[in-house]
Amino acid sequence: MNDFHLIYTCPDTKARAGELQTAHGQVLTPVFMPVGSQGTVKTLTPEELKDIGVAMVLANTYHLYLRPGIPVVEKMGGLHKFMAWGGPILTDSGGYQIFSLARLRQITDDGVVFRSHIDGSEHSITPELTIQFQEALGADIIMVLDECPACDDSFEKVQAAMHRTHRWAERCHRAHKRKGQALYAIVQGGFVPQLRHQSAEYLTSLGFPGYAIGGLSLGEPKEITLAMIEETAALLPDDKPRYLMGVGSPEDIIESVSRGCDMFDCALPTRVARNGAFFTRQGRRNIRNAVYGQMEDAIDPDCDCYTCRTFSAAYVHHLFNCGELLSYRLLTIHNLRFISNLMRQIRSAILDGSYNSFKGNFLAGYQPTDEQVRLSQKQRWLKSRSDSLKWQER
Repeated sequence: MNDFHLIYTCPDTKARAGELQTAHGQVLTPVFMPVGSQGTVKTLTPEELKDIGVAMVLANTYHLYLRPGIPVVEKMGGLHKFMAWGGPILTDSGGYQIFSLARLRQITDDGVVFRSHIDGSEHSITPELTIQFQEALGADIIMVLDECPACDDSFEKVQAAMHRTHRWAERCHRAHKRKGQALYAIVQGGFVPQLRHQSAEYLTSLGFPGYAIGGLSLGEPKEITLAMIEETAALLPDDKPRYLMGVGSPEDIIESVSRGCDMFDCALPTRVARNGAFFTRQGRRNIRNAVYGQMEDAIDPDCDCYTCRTFSAAYVHHLFNCGELLSYRLLTIHNLRFISNLMRQIRSAILDGSYNSFKGNFLAGYQPTDEQVRLSQKQRWLKSRSDSLKWQER
């Protein structure tokens, strides 16, 4: 039971509203999925996610494979029961996490041999095993194993990764047997329109129930990201969901919806919350700034989340200054509620035919993070991930 129904496409734009039926409930699209890589959205309970308005969450096969182990989750009744989440779940295959290990993995046509970032133990993963693991986890939507090239890879490397992704997708398609669970393919091809066309054409010929756009938002300039989203989404079937992987800033969601994307996931809203940043209709703000130290109002007076209904900005500012864990929870609640409300407003604007107007008004008032600052932050984050693995080379 994984059917997608396209309800309406807004005139003069490619923005779409749909309904995704899963074994664990209906999901209205466009939809944003918070990242719960290890079976939890950091700092929040399942009940809090429901109160926020979250319809679907993402978990990661790579992380669950390493800890606590797929057999443990299966023994506990599957991922839904294990994490006490009754709504739909999408599991990533873990391909991106494996390939981000760089020096700790070796790729062959058969699969990937890699060393755990936790203890250095060696593991071997094939496309068939990723399907076996995700079937055991029992997610509503699962992903093929793909090879995600780096944003600075050569044309030859990107092309080779694309062809390997195609071969692995076909093997995943043959291996997948579990009923009531949808397997999505992932379009690759880097920043080369020709390769994106080839990838979309090949994968759509295999008849997957949904398609993801992968290999973007990895540190490239935003105009390239948006150009590749537009290029790729236009090549995917109208009657299948289009899942844009790894995009979660408000302005990028707005732009990507207008290019025909239906599903989104990203750790950004929860990650920046733990670093003191929160979303407003005017842009991202930092609770550590002195202006909030004596502010009696909520951090966002226009927001209806628990944090904004209950606490002053001065209190949340105080919690961050003291390093109190509650501060991470309160800003995470706010950021996810902000995104949840944004997705609801986006869908409403699509259905009433006013999406272009909504998009223009939102972007006119929203100040995005400076592009150079954004790229610098992204590179620092990627470097921090790499540095955490250097112990393996000592």
